[in-house]
Amino acid sequence: MSEPQPRGAERDLYRDTWVRYLGYANEVGEAFRSLVPAAVVWLSYGVASSYVLADAIDKGKKAGEVPSPEAGRSARVTVAVVDTFVWQALASVAIPGFTINRVCAASLYVLGTATRWPLAVRKWSTTALGLLTIPVIIHPIDRSVDFLLDSSLRKLYPSVGKPSSS
Repeated sequence: MSEPQPRGAERDLYRDTWVRYLGYANEVGEAFRSLVPAAVVWLSYGVASSYVLADAIDKGKKAGEVPSPEAGRSARVTVAVVDTFVWQALASVAIPGFTINRVCAASLYVLGTATRWPLAVRKWSTTALGLLTIPVIIHPIDRSVDFLLDSSLRKLYPSVGKPSSS
């Protein structure tokens, strides 16, 4: 998942445990899109989006618990929630969901035009390719979203400090 935690460091429920995998639910849903009803795919987006929202709220609560003058508290909480929500929405839901969707759609199309495989074999092959693509895209997308936010949104709040996002 992420780097090993130093001794005595608090484990982050949303980043250092199995809960992190809920953020990948929509990618799995997209991989299975050709085999399941659309409602199942939308449900997978609901699971991933709930994970994103819960992580953002958690980071806001943690930012609010840091002892400091009351004047900076609300800004710190707002930055933590917004930064986490935007980062997670892009890196866990929008970009990977779109990527897996396009990989699967392209592979189903190519298999349909280049092979005479039965439709069921083409759909299962597409699903397998989609699932195998997930671990390959995670880190490049995470780093790209870090770069995007560092180059844009995070420039709006440099004095408050950059929240840890990944």
